[in-house]
Amino acid sequence: MKKSICLLAILMTLYSCGTSARIEKRWRDPEVTVDVSLLNKVLVVALLNNEANRRTTEDKLAQLLRGKGVQSYNYFTRKTTKEEQEGLKEKLKEEGFDGVVIMRLADVDKDVQYVPGHYPIYYGRFWGYYMNAWTAWNDPGYYKTTKKYTVETNVYSLKRNKLIWSGITTSVDPSNLDKLMDVVAMTVYKEMQREGFLIGI
Repeated sequence: MKKSICLLAILMTLYSCGTSARIEKRWRDPEVTVDVSLLNKVLVVALLNNEANRRTTEDKLAQLLRGKGVQSYNYFTRKTTKEEQEGLKEKLKEEGFDGVVIMRLADVDKDVQYVPGHYPIYYGRFWGYYMNAWTAWNDPGYYKTTKKYTVETNVYSLKRNKLIWSGITTSVDPSNLDKLMDVVAMTVYKEMQREGFLIGI
């Protein structure tokens, strides 16, 4: 019994230390429900500067779509010209794509806060003040920097030629960008299921 309790405590600690994401805003077309089992192909796009991060994120998105997702790095790179991008839409339709999922890192907000240290109590007996003052000397205040990452996710229907789902997700101090996008993808995926936007999974 004690071992089970200890194991549970360890797992809860690891979970609390991990990267988490929160959906701040979302919108969906109330007339659209996507049955994943009926999809043919969906292009998944991660707009990230780092190519390795982009590929890792797109691979994860493709997995969530149960084999229906196709990574955009198979179709274009950052060197793709504007003319080539404009012709991509028709090419996707010709190849039987149903839609496009786009994730992008929209913003990184940096916040610096001062965390006060321990201050001595200036009354009472000498020994109490001395000990408090010594603690304060060894426990000064410090500045803490936090970063809030904002990720935007949009889902477009190529058949309807319009946006059908959009969401803004935030995360504070993620362990790394790969983990952030991984968690955001799963958070968005679960939200789409919860609200009935995605079915047939």
